Amino acid sequence: MNKKLFWQIPFLLLLIIGTFLIIRQQRNTPYRHNTGFVFGTVYNVTYQNDEDLQKEIESELKKVNDEFSMFDKQSSVSVFNRTGRLAMSGMFKEVYDLAQTVDKETDGAFDITVAPLVNAWGFGFKNQQMPTQKDVDLLRQNIGMNLLAIQNSNGQEVLARKKPGVMLDFGAIAKGFGSDVVARFLRAKGIKNFMVEIGGEVVTSGISQKRLPWKIGVTKPTDDSLNTSNELQTVLNVTDKAMATSGNYRNFYYKGGKKYAHTIDPKTGYPVQHSLLSATVLAQNCATADAYATSFMVLGIEGAKKVLDRHPELMAYFIYDDNGKWSVWYSPSLQNKIAQ
Repeated sequence: MNKKLFWQIPFLLLLIIGTFLIIRQQRNTPYRHNTGFVFGTVYNVTYQNDEDLQKEIESELKKVNDEFSMFDKQSSVSVFNRTGRLAMSGMFKEVYDLAQTVDKETDGAFDITVAPLVNAWGFGFKNQQMPTQKDVDLLRQNIGMNLLAIQNSNGQEVLARKKPGVMLDFGAIAKGFGSDVVARFLRAKGIKNFMVEIGGEVVTSGISQKRLPWKIGVTKPTDDSLNTSNELQTVLNVTDKAMATSGNYRNFYYKGGKKYAHTIDPKTGYPVQHSLLSATVLAQNCATADAYATSFMVLGIEGAKKVLDRHPELMAYFIYDDNGKWSVWYSPSLQNKIAQ
């Protein structure tokens, strides 16, 4: 027995020394921070790595922009909106399939064909006058995921519209997907500790430079069209999760004493009018969190809770207007993630 123990000691020592060296190397590896402009907003990426990877990160973001930008006339979505057909890449198909899934799970609250209505109300890539009821009724005839079809052309999946007026807008999912793409790239590089954020859509992994879980703030939904307010409602411990927030407190306008916000209900054709001010969603990937956060802003707090009941893998934090005062509701599973 003692002889067996004697031979095990060197292996235990090697294991201890190896573990110590790995920990020391991790502590000595610097955290990099890259920032820039993409998708009409700012991105921030923090990661622990010896090498600066900003060029590669921006190359990954360009791939997403080339597919989903509404402003680039050569992007895949612009080609579809111009021609009504698109031979889908693997990336485009992945996001399209997720959009279809979320649309189904939310009974049509997440609809990537809502672009004509978004534009008509002055929140898209074209600004128009406020639409009349007749305008809305006409536009609604071109809204609906059922107006899209996937065809097979020589083994290639081709997305086609069934009516000439159908257009696509991935604005409610592209930023989240962009964060996922960068996160995949970092993981493929063997990087375990990172935080990716694009316009408030976040993916985290491992720990921060402070050797603590990543802490992500939820902004108070104060009317802030200039995007200057950074006052926080709460801070969440977010590790190995994705988080996205949707709200009507930054993209809005007043007309005739009434507030019109950018979240359009695909079923009514009008900007939503309910008590939910901000919806934050945590999920396993950011595209999913992004899509559901938008859907919940369409559904309102009661409709959103029904979806959450069917999807316990999602966690949500809602800020809503309770008779003129802000109130908060959050998933019970989120309790241990609230830092303040």
